[in-house]
Amino acid sequence: MASKRKYQIVRTYSAGVFAGIVQSRKGQEVVMTNARRLWYWTGAASLSQLAQSGTSGPLACKFPEAVDRITVLEAIEILDVTPNARKSIESVPVWEV
Repeated sequence: MASKRKYQIVRTYSAGVFAGIVQSRKGQEVVMTNARRLWYWTGAASLSQLAQSGTSGPLACKFPEAVDRITVLEAIEILDVTPNARKSIESVPVWEV
């Protein structure tokens, strides 16, 4: 039986913030797939607003390309992301230097 995985924002204690599909969580250890680090955002006052409404300034955000799989440690906050906010996050161009 396949279960539907949620697209969520995970904030960690020291590794930053990630948006992607949460595959599993065990305590503060979270395994994510198709995850983007949310290095810098604008157009949302907080992660809560980003998860609810997305960003109103996608071209000013700095989100690198997604990684296939990541295990993040010390997760301190996990937010469900609305479908509209997910579209907004995914519309942010890949930030490259």
